[in-house]
Amino acid sequence: MREIVHLQIGQSGNQIGTKFWELLSDEHAIDPTGHYYGDSPLQIERINVYYNQGLGCKYVPRAVLVDLEPGVLDSIRGREIGPLFRPDNFIAGLTGAGNNWAKGHYTDGSELAEATLEVVRKEAEGAECLQGFQIVHSLGGGTGSGMGTLLINKIREEFPDRIINTHSVIPSPKVSDVVVEPYNTTLSVDQLVESTDATFCIDNEALFDICTRTLKLERPVYSDLNHLISLTLSGVTTSFRFPGQLNADLRKLAVNMVPFPRLHFFVPGFAPLTAKEVQDYRAMTVNELTMQAFDMKNMMAACDPRNGNYLCVALVFRGRMSTKEVEEQLSAIQQRNSMYFADWIPNNLKTAVCDIPNRGIPMSVTFIGNTTSVQEVFRRVADQYNAMFQRKAFLHWYTGEGMEEDEFSKAEGNLLDLISEYQQYEEASGDDDAEYEEAPRLTPRTAEGSEEGGEASTESPGA
Repeated sequence: MREIVHLQIGQSGNQIGTKFWELLSDEHAIDPTGHYYGDSPLQIERINVYYNQGLGCKYVPRAVLVDLEPGVLDSIRGREIGPLFRPDNFIAGLTGAGNNWAKGHYTDGSELAEATLEVVRKEAEGAECLQGFQIVHSLGGGTGSGMGTLLINKIREEFPDRIINTHSVIPSPKVSDVVVEPYNTTLSVDQLVESTDATFCIDNEALFDICTRTLKLERPVYSDLNHLISLTLSGVTTSFRFPGQLNADLRKLAVNMVPFPRLHFFVPGFAPLTAKEVQDYRAMTVNELTMQAFDMKNMMAACDPRNGNYLCVALVFRGRMSTKEVEEQLSAIQQRNSMYFADWIPNNLKTAVCDIPNRGIPMSVTFIGNTTSVQEVFRRVADQYNAMFQRKAFLHWYTGEGMEEDEFSKAEGNLLDLISEYQQYEEASGDDDAEYEEAPRLTPRTAEGSEEGGEASTESPGA
């Protein structure tokens, strides 16, 4: 078996994670009491990837649920799916992080970290062959961002050879709940750049656009957004949970998708996404799926891939289809749109095909793109961060928890370097003979900088 340990951290992480487990239990025919009710041996052939088998043939999710306040975890316990989770794996604080990254990373989160790690160790030791960790969290609040990155660092120290995947919800200006989101996001990205193998960037703004424009929902609620995210989460590991024609796993995904260690921020997508009133009129073919998968409207991060280059792309197809047809369609797309693919990485399209379809959808595809246009998301965060940091706005809440101002400058510098690196490889061409050295470092604006201070800029050289 190749097991995965799942952690969901903070309010957003727990709501998304719970939706994911509802979807997974439906696919594998596990009822809320943990018992199998399906009729196909394929459903439980590889169920150990995400579930432990307990006494009385009860299947228990290998999940750890963490929050610094008990409210969300109590509501999960009270839901229909609540009895599915192991009671010992609910870890809650009492006060909450109050949207403060420093509170989640240094003070309150640090106190709860050892208890959480003890549960993670127990789950890891119970696995025959642990493949890696899947972490679901938000970067805008305090617990998911602060405590989430703290736990990622500690897991990396303890399990240096395992894959760490994060599904990180990045805040956006149109769907903003917290004023200090740019601080929390920048401090988190500073940690994620060094500590994770793959980070799936999920954007509330893009999800709202999908719900309103594509699915034609008049008033989308968070459960609609969470369902979209859970489709992507399950799609990434589909070929690992079910037998298929071409199999992939987390390590294969990382090896094929990450050309340089720091550039591991992916844009996910899913197809088909169609409004209910028109889905009967839309053809369900490999060609249609592939066209939808590369459509910006189906992508879950607010960046336009046409503004950059694809370094690598992975597509996980589900349903009965010809592998030859899949390869032909992808080859045709790559030839027609060669200007959007990095010409110095040959064969940068990876596919996996699984015969088992989603419930109620005969054919589907999960899209994972490593595109240089993801820098648009980081530029947006850097601009908002700069506007507040140069005036030291809200800084006292963080320094009051023991943080130094230098940490803010370092985190901003790291974010600007990341943007610069994406820009550098976007401009790279296969015809160039020059060797590419490390991206030039940009000088971040310090907290003491003047309000006019035009020395520093979030624009990369040559942008």
